[in-house]
Amino acid sequence: MNQDFTPSRHFLSCHIHGFTYYDGLDVIHDLTLGQSVQLVAEPNNTHDAYAVAIYFNGTKLGYIPASHNRDLFTFLYFGYGDIFEARILSANTEHHPERQFRIVIKVKDNRKTGSDK
Repeated sequence: MNQDFTPSRHFLSCHIHGFTYYDGLDVIHDLTLGQSVQLVAEPNNTHDAYAVAIYFNGTKLGYIPASHNRDLFTFLYFGYGDIFEARILSANTEHHPERQFRIVIKVKDNRKTGSDK
């Protein structure tokens, strides 16, 4: 492999599905670019067996859209959620509620760098 090559850490980006149905309005002013969010698999969800909920400081914001959640759900379900970092990518409260917030999920870079190699 070329030593200068570094693959993208990008795993997924999407809007927060169902934002209007949960408690996002309670924390809407705290949801700024770069804020960390937490991802939680919900295997007992009655609407989607692959549901992945999105939380901010314990407040449920909504879900990863069903069209994007299967691979992420599998990692979370089997305990590999610590390989990801998720953050608010864009925020625009002027948009339709289902399009106001977008998150990005990246694979963490756990390589040792510099003198740690």
